[in-house]
Amino acid sequence: MAVFDTPEEAFGVLRPICVQLTKTQTVENVEQLQAQLQTVSDSALQELQQYILFPLRFTLKIPGPKRERLIQSVVECLTFVLSSTCVKEQELLQELFSELSSCLYSPNSQKPASVSEELKLAVIQGLSTLMHSAYGDIILTFYEPSTLPRLGFAVSLLLGLAEQEKSKQIKIAALRCLQVLLFQCDCEDHPKSLDEREQKKLGDLFASFLPGISTALTKIITGDFKQGHSIVVSSLKIFYKTVGFVMADEQLRRISEVQATPTVEHRIAKLMVHREANWVKNTGDKLTILIKKIIECISVHPHWKVRLELIELVEALLLKCSQSLVESAGPLLKALVGLLNDESPEVQAQCNKVLRHFADQNVVVGSRAFADILSENLHSLATSLPRLMNSQDDQGKFSTLSLLLGYLKLLGPKVNFVLNSVAHLQRLSKALIQVLELDVADIKIVEERRWNADHLSASPKTSATRPWRRIQRRYFRFFTDERVFLLLRQVCQLLGFYGNLYLLVDHFMDLYHESVVYRKQAAMILNELVAGAAGLEVENLHEKHIKTSPEELREIVTSLLEEYTSQENWYLVTCVEAEEIGEELTMKRSGLQAITSGAHTCQLTSFPAFSKPSPTICSMNSNIWQICIQLEGIGHFAYALGTEFRLLLMSALYPVLEKAGDQTLLISQAATSAMVDICHACGYDSLQHLINQNSDYLVNGISLNLRHLSLHPHTPKVLEVMLRNSDASLLPLVADVVQDVLAALDQFYDKRATSFVSVLHTLLAALAQWFSDPSDLGQLQEQSVGEEGSHLSQRSAALQNRLENTTTAEDIEQFLLNYLKEKEIADGNVSDFDEEEEQSDPPKVDENDTGPHVEPPLPLQIQIASDVTERCIHLLSDKHLTIRLKVLDVLDLCVVVLQSHRNQLLPLAHRAWPPLVHRLTNDDPLAVLRAFKGRPR
Repeated sequence: MAVFDTPEEAFGVLRPICVQLTKTQTVENVEQLQAQLQTVSDSALQELQQYILFPLRFTLKIPGPKRERLIQSVVECLTFVLSSTCVKEQELLQELFSELSSCLYSPNSQKPASVSEELKLAVIQGLSTLMHSAYGDIILTFYEPSTLPRLGFAVSLLLGLAEQEKSKQIKIAALRCLQVLLFQCDCEDHPKSLDEREQKKLGDLFASFLPGISTALTKIITGDFKQGHSIVVSSLKIFYKTVGFVMADEQLRRISEVQATPTVEHRIAKLMVHREANWVKNTGDKLTILIKKIIECISVHPHWKVRLELIELVEALLLKCSQSLVESAGPLLKALVGLLNDESPEVQAQCNKVLRHFADQNVVVGSRAFADILSENLHSLATSLPRLMNSQDDQGKFSTLSLLLGYLKLLGPKVNFVLNSVAHLQRLSKALIQVLELDVADIKIVEERRWNADHLSASPKTSATRPWRRIQRRYFRFFTDERVFLLLRQVCQLLGFYGNLYLLVDHFMDLYHESVVYRKQAAMILNELVAGAAGLEVENLHEKHIKTSPEELREIVTSLLEEYTSQENWYLVTCVEAEEIGEELTMKRSGLQAITSGAHTCQLTSFPAFSKPSPTICSMNSNIWQICIQLEGIGHFAYALGTEFRLLLMSALYPVLEKAGDQTLLISQAATSAMVDICHACGYDSLQHLINQNSDYLVNGISLNLRHLSLHPHTPKVLEVMLRNSDASLLPLVADVVQDVLAALDQFYDKRATSFVSVLHTLLAALAQWFSDPSDLGQLQEQSVGEEGSHLSQRSAALQNRLENTTTAEDIEQFLLNYLKEKEIADGNVSDFDEEEEQSDPPKVDENDTGPHVEPPLPLQIQIASDVTERCIHLLSDKHLTIRLKVLDVLDLCVVVLQSHRNQLLPLAHRAWPPLVHRLTNDDPLAVLRAFKGRPR
C-alpha cells in the first residue's frame, strides 16, 4: 500500500535519494531508490517520471566501463518505474529504447555482448516493459522509417539471444520481447487494432527485417529437440505471424508498382523495401525453401504442442498468403493432411477443425490453384502408392495413408478428377489390393470348430455396444499395425462417399472376378465403399456434396448380394469333411472354382472337370476368410440401407442362416454378427423376432431344398439355426418340414446321417426346452439345452421329491420294487401271479360312460418325438461311432419329451432296449458311457 499519494510528498522523499544517486552511482543507492519508489503511488510516480528516470539514465550514459551489477540494478529499477507509469513522449520512448539496447551492445562483435545472464534477462524485460508502457498512438510514432537502424539493431539482438543463448529462460524472454516489437503481443491492451494505412506502413517496415527474422527463426525451429517445445512453439508463432503480416495478399494488392520517393536520408532509404511483384515472387520462393525445412522437421516433432502450432502456421499462411506463397501451398497442405491422424487427440481435433474451416470457406475447392495442387499431389501419390506400400514399414505406411486420406477429405467431390483417369484408378486400386492381402497360413483358422449348441445371441441389445465398424481380427502379410487397417478402411469409405460409386464398384468387381488372389481384398474394399456411400461414420467436410440416392444404393447392394451368395463364391471348401458335401458342387463346375487361394505362397492347381482335388490348409483358410468377409459385407449392407434392407431379406437371410450353422468357428461368428447387424438395421428386437417374422419363406425354402438335397446339402443347417433361436410358436410351421427331414433321413441315411441327426438333436432339445415340466428336478429346460445328453428321468425326479419330503426306508423299498416290476414287464417277463392279480381287480366302469373310450389326439411335440425315436432305434447300430453317440443323445432327449405320455414312451423304450443293451455290452467305451447315461427309464 503506497504511503505517499501526492507528487509533493513523493518529491520530498525521493529528491535526496535521486541527488545522491546522481553524485554517486552505486548499487546501494539504486536499491535504496527502488525501495523508496515502492512507497509512492502510481499517480505520483507518473508526475515525477522524468525526474526519477534522470539519475538512472545518467548512470547508463556515463562513459567508461561500469560494473554489470550496477547496470543490472539500474535496468531493474528503470523497469519498475516503466511498469508503473506511461511513456507519453516520442523522444523519450526512442531514447530509452536506445539506452536499454546499448546495454547489450558489443562494439567488437556482431553478437550480443558477453555479459551475465541476469543482465541480459533484465535488459530484455526492460525493453518489453518499455514497449508496453508507450501511451496511445505514441507507439506508432516509434515505427517510422527513421527508426529502422535502431529497431533493426534490437531485432538482431533479440534473435541472436534466442538463437545462441543456452539459458531457456533467456531464449523465451527474447522471443516474447520480439513478439512485442513486431506487434504480436497477446496482451489485451497492446497493440491496438490497425487500419489499412497503418498496416501498410508497418508491413513496409517489417519487410526489411523479414529475411533475417525468417532465417534465424528457421534455425531455432529446426534445432535440437532438446531445447524444449515452448521455444519452438514461440518461434513458429513469430514466424507465421510475421510472414503472414508482411506477405498478406490483402496488403500486397494495395501496393503500387512504383515506389514513392522516401522522405528520409539516403542511408536509411537504402534499408527500406518496396513490396512490388518481383520482390514478392523472389521472397516467396525463398520462404518456400524455409517452410519446407520447417515442415519436414516439425511434422515429426515428439511434442504434440509443437505439431499443434504447425497446424496454426498452415492455417494462417494458407488463409492470408494464398497468392503470394502459392508455391508453398503444396507442402503446407501436405503437412496439414499428414497430421490428420496424429496420435494426439488435440492435434487431430484441431486438424479436423481447420479442414472443416477450409471447406466452409472454399479455401481449397474454391481456389483453382489449390485444387490443382491437391489433384497433382494426389496423382503423384497414387502413382507411387504401390511402391510405397511395398517398401515402407508400418509407420511409413501409416504416414502415407494419412496423407492420402487428407487429400481425399480436402478434395471432396473433386476426387473424381483423379478417379476418372484409368491409369491412376488402376494404380490406386492395385495399391489397396496389394496392402490388404491376408496372411492365410495359420492352421488355427481351419482347425477352430464350433462344438457347442448355444444360442447365437439372445438379443441384439446384448451387442449394442459393438459398433458396426468392429470386425473380426485378421492378420495381413504386409503390415501388423491395426492403425494402418483403420486408415485403409477410412480411405475406402471416403472413396465411396465422394467418388463415383458405380465406377468404383464396377472396377473392384472386375478385380474380384479377375483372380482368386484379389477376391478377398476386393470384397473388403467393396464393403467399405458401400458403407462410405451411405455416410456411415463419414465426416463430410463439403456440405454441398450430394450423397448417393437410396435407390442407387439398393441396386448396387442387390447386385453385390447376388455375387456374394452365388454358388461359386458362397459354397467353398472350408474343411476336409466338406469334400463329400461339396462333391456335387465341384462336379457341376469345370475346374477348381470352389477352392480358392488367397496367398501367393499357396499354388492353385487347375483340375479337370469331374475330379476330386485335395484342398490345402492355405486354400481352406482363404475360403474361410472370403466367406467371413462376404458375411461382414452383408452386415455392412444392412446398416447402409437401414429398414430398406427388409426388401432384400428373402435373398439374404437364408444364406446367412446357413453359415450361422457352419462348424467353422470364424464363419459361424461372422454369420452371427451379420444377423445381429440385420436385427439392428431392420428394427427387429431380437434374433428370435427376426426368425419368427421371416419364418414363412424360410420354411418354404427349406422344404423345397430338401427335395433336391444333393444340390442343397446345407439345408439342414438352416432349420437347425432356426430351432435354436426361436420359440414354441415356430413348431406348427416347421412340423411338415420335420416330416420332410425324416423322409430325407430315410432316403439318405447312409450318406447324410450326420447332418440330419444333428438337426434332430437340435429339434428335440428345443422341444424339451419349450414344453418342459416345471415340476421336474433341476429345471429340466436348462439341462436339456445346456448339457448334451444329461437329463434326469421322471423317476429320479420323483425319487428326489420323496427324499425332500422326509423319505423313509419303506418309501425307498417300495420304489425299488416298483422299478423291478416295471423292468420285468418291459422285458416281457410277466408272471402268472401278476396276471391273476390283474384279473382279480377289474377296472372300474364309469356309470356315466355311454360309449367307447376315444383317446384325444396327441400333442404335436409328442408326435414328432415319437417319429424321431423310431428313427433313432434304427440308427443305434450305425457303423459310425459319432452317429451312434449323437443318436444316444437324441434318444435321451426323446425320453425327456415323452415322459409325460407313458403310453407312447414305454412301447418305444421296449423296442429300443435290445440295441441299447448291445451298446452297453459290446461297443466303444464312449458309446458305453453315453448309453448308460441315456438308457430309457
